[in-house]
Amino acid sequence: MTRPLTILGIESSCDDTAAAVVRGTEEAAQVLSSIVFAQTDLHADFGGVVPEIAARAHAEKIDHCVEAALTQAGLTLTDCDAIAVTAGPGLIGGVLSGVMCAKGLAAATGLPLIGVNHLAGHALTPRLTNAVPFPYLMLLVSGGHCQFLIAHARDRFERIGGTIDDAPGEAFDKTARLLALQQPGGPSVERAAHAGDPKRFKLPRPLLDRDDCDMSFSGLKTALLRARDSVIGPEQTLTQRDQSDLAAGFQAAVTDVLTAKTARALDLYLLLQPTTPTLAVAGGVAANMAIRGALTDLCAQRGTAFLAPPLPLCTDNAAMIAYAGLTRFAAGEQDDLTLTARPRWPLDETAPAMLGSGKKGAKA
Repeated sequence: MTRPLTILGIESSCDDTAAAVVRGTEEAAQVLSSIVFAQTDLHADFGGVVPEIAARAHAEKIDHCVEAALTQAGLTLTDCDAIAVTAGPGLIGGVLSGVMCAKGLAAATGLPLIGVNHLAGHALTPRLTNAVPFPYLMLLVSGGHCQFLIAHARDRFERIGGTIDDAPGEAFDKTARLLALQQPGGPSVERAAHAGDPKRFKLPRPLLDRDDCDMSFSGLKTALLRARDSVIGPEQTLTQRDQSDLAAGFQAAVTDVLTAKTARALDLYLLLQPTTPTLAVAGGVAANMAIRGALTDLCAQRGTAFLAPPLPLCTDNAAMIAYAGLTRFAAGEQDDLTLTARPRWPLDETAPAMLGSGKKGAKA
C-alpha cells in the first residue's frame, strides 16, 4: 500500500493567489487547507485582468498565502513531503511568481519540487473529490480555456475538441463589458439573465453545423455587440430590460453550443465503453446554473453520471495543484531547480494546435 503523502501546492497562473495542503494517496486524498487571495477588486476598474497588476499582487501575497495554508492545516514545511507548483500555462508574470516562490522554499528546505500543468490540476479534480475511475470525460470551461478531454490516466489526456478562439469565460467577461455589467463577467451576466427573455434577440449558435467537438464564441460576441447597438439609447445607455434580455440571449446561446458539443463528445467517449461513464466539469463557467442544468439533463438522457466539484475546487485553487503533484511524486517523478515557467503548455501534446494558438505554439 502506498504511504500517504503530504503535499504543499501553490497556484498563481491568473488572478488568484492560492496555496493548499493535501494529504493522502492518489486513490484517497484529503484537502487539509485551501487558501485563495482573490484580486477582483484590483482589476475591477479595467474590465478584465491586467497581467502586470496580477503579477505584482502575486509577488506581494504568495508567501503570506503559503503561511496561511500551513497554519490552517496545522503543519509546518517540515511536515510536507514535497512542494507542487503551477508551472504553466498562464500569465507568465503570475506563473513565474509561483515558480520562484516554490524554488526558494525547495532550496531552503531540501524538499522535492514538482512542476504541475495547471490544466492537469483541473482535469484530475474529479479524482481528488470523488475518486472517479478512468476513463472519464472532462469539460474544462473557464476564462482562459475550453476543451473536451478524455482522461485515460493521471498523465494521459486526449483532447477531442475545444474553442478555436475565445473561451466561454472570456466571452462572458467581454459580454459584461458590452452591457456595462460588473466584472467578473460570468456571475454578472448570469444574474442579469435571470430576468431576461432569451428569445428576444436572435443570436447565432456557431459551428453547430460542424460534426465535431470544436467551438467558437468570437462571432457570438460580435453578434451581441450588433444587437446591443440596435437598442442602445442616444446617451449610449441600455435599459435594464435590454441588459437582461441581451444577457439571457447570450447565456442561452452559450448553453446551447456547450450542450450540443458535449453531446458529440459523449458519443466519442462512450465508444470506449467505460464501466462508470462520467462527465465532469471544472472551471469558473461550470458554476453557471443554466449551463450546469443543461449538462445534467443531457447526462441523464445518456445514462452518464454528471459531476461538478464544489465551486471552490472548480475555479482556480491550489488543492488541485497539490493533488496533481501528489500523483506525480507517488509515481517517482519530480523536478529540480531548473524548472521554468511556461506561458503555453498543452495538456495533450499529441493533438494538433487549435486555431489561433499563436506563433509560440498551442496555449493549451
